[in-house]
Amino acid sequence: MKRIGNLYQKIISIENLQLADVVAQKNKSKQYGVQSHNKKSDANIWELHKLLRDKTYTTSKYDVFKVYEPKEREVYRLPYFPDRITHHAIMNVLEPIFVANFTADTYSCIKGRGIHKVLKNVKKALKDESNTVYCLKLDIKKFYPNIDHDILKQLLRKKLKDQELLWLLDEIIDSANGLPIGNYLSQYFANFYLSYFDHWIKEQKAVKYYFRYADDIVILHKDKEYLHKILAEINYYLNTNLKLTVKGNYQVFPVAARGIDFVGYRIYHTHVLLRKRIKQNFARKLKKNPNTASKASYLGWLKHCDALHLTKKLLPNEQF
Repeated sequence: MKRIGNLYQKIISIENLQLADVVAQKNKSKQYGVQSHNKKSDANIWELHKLLRDKTYTTSKYDVFKVYEPKEREVYRLPYFPDRITHHAIMNVLEPIFVANFTADTYSCIKGRGIHKVLKNVKKALKDESNTVYCLKLDIKKFYPNIDHDILKQLLRKKLKDQELLWLLDEIIDSANGLPIGNYLSQYFANFYLSYFDHWIKEQKAVKYYFRYADDIVILHKDKEYLHKILAEINYYLNTNLKLTVKGNYQVFPVAARGIDFVGYRIYHTHVLLRKRIKQNFARKLKKNPNTASKASYLGWLKHCDALHLTKKLLPNEQF
């Protein structure tokens, strides 16, 4: 495998840092950190360039807080300057390299894919009804907190040989335990961490109907015993190669009996429903804030499933 070098100077160039600043500010112009930075943005960009050029950059202290939806978890937040600009500058250059390493079967945090792309492809797979009788659904136990830094660094070195860039990535990786949820870079690191597992599933195990959204995985097959066997092999691979564990709530079940609860929908061979919790959240939010923007967001979800009755109930005054 050819490793890629000569990337660091592109990342730390004034032009790339300025572009990163523009991209990082999108929909965040009212944040205090952005407004504070914009009072002296030119000086800050030159200062960041010097920090990276001289390798004196260090990750700032995280602000850690808890969120409770959709589940309780700790979220880590870095200052806009210098950290979030730095992360965007890195991804301006590394994103196409990472994406090229992903299989077509992973969907989270990738431009042009996402929730509705994976939903479309699961629906397409389910048209092959005789070969999608059963579903294996699993996720990984405490995925982000349990990502091993040494393994992640080794995987990055399989793809990258630029020592200056590897220094910067190592510094960011070691700034917190596991991968901190909330870091812009974390979502790409997480996908990359599982990318060689994806290739193993598709190329060595020849699994046809495989879908991964972050650490949520769905595999479809005609044989229940095959799915139990592949589950054991997946657990062994994750334990041995990535120091990860399949969460104990994995399921092997007939699709026709209960549908596949995945990416906010319940998916059957014949139809698709919205997940109950999302329906309830939509109803509550619409009651509190029935404005046009909210309606557009909810309609975006509803149009991808069989929800005409639900849509009329939630939005009785809309024309369909």
